[in-house]
Parts: sequence; structure tokens; C-alpha cells
Amino acid sequence: MSDMMRAVRLHEFGGPDLLRYENAPRPAATPGEVLVRVHAVGLNPPDWYLRDGYRSLPPEWQPYPAFPLILGSDVSGVVEAVASDVEGVGVCDEVYAMVRFPEHVMEGGKAYAEYVSVPASQLARKPTNIDHVHAAGAPMSLLTAWQFLIELGHDEPNPFQSFTHVPVPLEGKTVLVNGAGGGVGHLAVQLAKWKGARVIAVASGKNRGLMGDLGSDQFIDYTRTPADEVVRDVDLVLDAVGGADTGRFLRTLKRGGALLPVYPLGFTGHDEAETRGITVSTAQVRSSGAQLAQASRLLDDGTVRIVIDSTFPLAEAAKAHERAARGNIQGKIVLIVA
Repeated sequence: MSDMMRAVRLHEFGGPDLLRYENAPRPAATPGEVLVRVHAVGLNPPDWYLRDGYRSLPPEWQPYPAFPLILGSDVSGVVEAVASDVEGVGVCDEVYAMVRFPEHVMEGGKAYAEYVSVPASQLARKPTNIDHVHAAGAPMSLLTAWQFLIELGHDEPNPFQSFTHVPVPLEGKTVLVNGAGGGVGHLAVQLAKWKGARVIAVASGKNRGLMGDLGSDQFIDYTRTPADEVVRDVDLVLDAVGGADTGRFLRTLKRGGALLPVYPLGFTGHDEAETRGITVSTAQVRSSGAQLAQASRLLDDGTVRIVIDSTFPLAEAAKAHERAARGNIQGKIVLIVA
């Protein structure tokens, strides 16, 4: 096997046009790792945040990595090699993973490539009944929804708050999902339904049919009706959009309810939340092969499905990032590796 591969690399921060499809050294499976021949790569917001140098973050949080970088964390593929100390996975097994997140969030998970090395603890067998494209679309979005709503699954410090995020029981509760058409949102809708919640999905009008197919009980087209003006007394809001505007959802919650912003930076409503008796909590998604293994069963039996917005060849990663920049993504964008 050649010691080189094709990959998409970034030599400086900036726009999508700076993503270069070129030769790069092929990684090896070091102790504790598995080498995966990549079939598909799922795109996620940290990919374009890093490509742009995380300019939205405070200067002290911005990265200063060594270039060139290989972006990406979500992969589905086939095991090419296994380190001698790894058990339970073998060559030719089909697997999927979120690679080294958030450990390598500021330098890239190296997934935009023909091969990637993955810590064995971070991968799981690919669900049998879905293809690599759909499997690659799952890891970060599914683990985010899972760790917010079902089980945190780790005891690492939370960089966004002083206390540990604790998911609340969902059975019989009313859950509003904002940004329900996107990657995290469409999976949060399905997981909440699986756990017995009544779900209000908030998304653009083009998602109305999809939200019905995914089991939502009520749909609100935010381009016509602001959800925070018409919804009251829900138990939980998962805001998959987040940011400074997430505070408007405090008025939709009953006392004792919870607001979960996936992107918490910019939120300033903690005093109002305390006055209203509402818990505001967020989490940092982390790689977990064990949780992906649990989720595989739901993906296999159709309880949860991955919606694909669009696909692009790996060589056209720049076009995939341009698609992401246009917004209004329905589900996931995926790169296909030849």
C-alpha cells in the first residue's frame, strides 16, 4: 500500500476556495487505534468554523494550529488495519465514528481523506441496513442529540457551564425543537418521539412534510410565525440553532422547564431564566463508540433515520462548504470518497 493518499487540506484560514484536494501522507494505526478506509464523510458546523479560523470566538479561544490541516470528524468506512492492542474489531469490518472530538476541534479530525486513524473506543459497527452515506451523516449530529436528550455518557468537565448537564426524562413531556430541519434538529425530533414525548418542530416551511414523516405532533414555520409568540407551557426546548436569540424561548417554557441551547455562546438570559424557574443547560458533544453502538440499533430498525440534504465527491469539498454557507440545510451534507 502506498504511504500517500488523497485528502482535502487547508493551508490557511479563509473561504471554501482554500480547501485543496491533494496528496497527503497516509496515517497509520498507532496503539489503541484502527485505520479506516473512508467511504463517506459527514459535514458539521465545526468544519466551517475551523476553516474560517473560528473568528466568532473570543481571541483567546481561537486556534493557532500548524498547517496544513485536514478537516472533518464524521466518517463511515471499512477497517483497513488494526493496532495489535485493539480487540473486538477486525480488518474489513464496516464502521462509523466521530473522530477525536472535541480533542482535535482546533486542528481538525482529519476525516476529509481516503484514510483516517480512529481511536478504537470512538468507533462502532456501521448499522447494517443503511449505506455509508447515511452512516457518515449520523455521528456528530446524533451524538449531540443523544447527549443532550438521552444520556451524557461521560464525566469530562463542561467548558460552557460550571455544572454537569443532566438529560431530563421525556416520556409524557412536551418538547419544542428549534432548527428541526437541520442535522441535530431532525434527529432530536426522532429521539424525543422514541422516548415518548409530544414534539413541536420549528423549521422553515419546506420541512413541513418531513417533520410529519418523522413523527412531530405540531409544526411551526418560523418564516411565518415566530414560535416564541404562540407556544406556551412546554416542558423542554432544545434549540439546535442557539446563539444570542435563544433567550426568546424562555417565555415558551413552564416553570420547572428546561432550555437546552446547542450553541450557547451569546446567551444572556440567565437572570430571566432564574426568575422564571427555568434550567438552562448545555453540553459539549464528545466522541463515543459506545453511544454510536446503542444508536445503531435505532438506525437499523428505522426508529431513527438520517436525512441527506446533498452529496459531493471528496474532491469537491469546497462546493459542499459553499452549499453549507447558503443555509437552510435539510438534514446532512455528505462527501463521497471514491
